[in-house]
Amino acid sequence: MTTPLIVGLSVAAAAYAGRYGIQAWQAFKARPPTARMRKFYEGGFQPKMTRREAALILGVRESTPPEKVREAHRKVMVANHPDAGGSHYLASKINEAKDILTGKTKNSGSAF
Repeated sequence: MTTPLIVGLSVAAAAYAGRYGIQAWQAFKARPPTARMRKFYEGGFQPKMTRREAALILGVRESTPPEKVREAHRKVMVANHPDAGGSHYLASKINEAKDILTGKTKNSGSAF
């Protein structure tokens, strides 16, 4: 006699849990998208590199001290060095960015 009662309560609990799950899923899908990943600079390189672009390449601020710029340059170059499968073009841009931010600008610009 109690078995039908327990089965009925179990079915009702499953129905409420399913209803709640569906409502939660619909609310999750309806929420506005949020940026969960870091927003990166979209666009190519400028013809003549600016301090702003150099800071974006190295991931530092324009007013960063030279020793921090060298440290950031080292980290970026480890990931993009041509000997480790990186691009020669990107390596030249990273070196140019370091030169601009440390004040050792070259008049010729990039090697490419």
